[in-house]
Amino acid sequence: MKKTYTILLLIIFALQLNAKNIQAYLSYATFHSPTDGSYIETYLSVLGSTVKFIQNTNGKFQATVQISMVFRQNDVLKDFKKTDLLSPEIDDTSKVDFTFMDQQRFPLPDGDYEVEIQILDKNKANARPYSTTESLSISYPRAKINVSGIELVESYKAAAETKSILTKNGYDLIPFTINYYPKLINKITFYAEVYNTDTILKADEKFLVYYYIEAYETGKTISDYYKFKKESPKNVIVVFNEFDILNLPTGNYNLVIEVKDKDNKSLASNKMFFQRNNPDAQLKLQDLAAVDITNTFVDNITNIDTLKDYIKSTYPISTQIEKTFAENNIKLSDTKTLKQYFLNFWINRNAIDPEKAWKEYLAEVKKVNKSYSTFIKRGYETDRGRVYLQYGAPNNITSVSSDPSAYPYEIWHYYSLANQKDRKFVFYLPDLVTNDYELIHSNANGEYYNPSWQMQLNKRDTPTHDPDKTKGYDYFGGKADDYYNHPH
Repeated sequence: MKKTYTILLLIIFALQLNAKNIQAYLSYATFHSPTDGSYIETYLSVLGSTVKFIQNTNGKFQATVQISMVFRQNDVLKDFKKTDLLSPEIDDTSKVDFTFMDQQRFPLPDGDYEVEIQILDKNKANARPYSTTESLSISYPRAKINVSGIELVESYKAAAETKSILTKNGYDLIPFTINYYPKLINKITFYAEVYNTDTILKADEKFLVYYYIEAYETGKTISDYYKFKKESPKNVIVVFNEFDILNLPTGNYNLVIEVKDKDNKSLASNKMFFQRNNPDAQLKLQDLAAVDITNTFVDNITNIDTLKDYIKSTYPISTQIEKTFAENNIKLSDTKTLKQYFLNFWINRNAIDPEKAWKEYLAEVKKVNKSYSTFIKRGYETDRGRVYLQYGAPNNITSVSSDPSAYPYEIWHYYSLANQKDRKFVFYLPDLVTNDYELIHSNANGEYYNPSWQMQLNKRDTPTHDPDKTKGYDYFGGKADDYYNHPH
């Protein structure tokens, strides 16, 4: 089964809810009000062409989507809301080419929550609701400077005198509900807030608020995508800006907002993952022409096949533009160009000692080659090898080979992953023979999200053709759901 890891329809922080005849995108951001406390805003958009329109009492056609959101903390219900989202009224259903959206606000004290979202097309006969669950953490302590969640903005205008739920600091903001930017969208606009600078810093103490784009894989700031503004302490500081991403290459990125003092010490930061698809922007051979490999560790690699294998082994930690360049040139370029590329790759990760960075990584490559290789794949080419090299060793692995209905599977649990918490990866072995476990689901940023992973896992003896069903049937001894939600 071939999977794409870099550009996916699902991007975490924008959960894709995709049932048989409905497609919707949910994103969220948390904020803090000095008067009312912490809260979460949810932004949900529904693709009009995927829901059913029926004639209403006005003689127009309209869709109705029921949205339920449940917030629990330690299995205790903290908030709940069920709403009916109505689409615009239309005269003709032959061509529905718009989305319609819902925005909600939930006051929640700081803490960790489980959020269950259900969505249902009420006009579809015998429809079952689609549900998904996501972990959420809210933390705005008064004893430190905080940066709110980051709201991506599709469009904005000056607010009217009467404020609405869309209004923030004089503007009505229309949220951009997915964090995937295709070639046709060449601007990323964002809104966030900085809290408590007036209580932590002196009244006359200047500081800087930076906003920039960094490569997700390396954390390196991308040239030309870096701005800052000098600020004075206030209760709330608004960050409302945008970047032109016309020339930003295809890849995985973080949009970062960071507060630094006059000594360049970081005081607070937050980041949001997003993906860009821009095939016109590519790494070019001339960009490597100035890289001098003389008397470097790369100059000592004399076997071209070894060099190519080394380059391929870096794919799990490569940016998309690096991987695309390597794949396109590994068969065509001369040895010198490949050496220049390989040295430049490690300079970008450790400019002071690139050789050390490479040797440390090579040690990890040898580990995954020993543990996860198959008869036809090196360990770094397998899904488990790729995840291990990209994210490091998981905190916990649940390995199951004797579930009565399921294929052999493993669930990897990371307590924290970059700025994410409680991230999981599910691998399974559909051929029952090799060591090539395939990734069938993850809730980590940019990974393969599959709400029907349990159905796929149990296809060993129970095939199903129902796309609305997301969990396997209940089997004696089947524990995949329990292992996933409560790692052992």
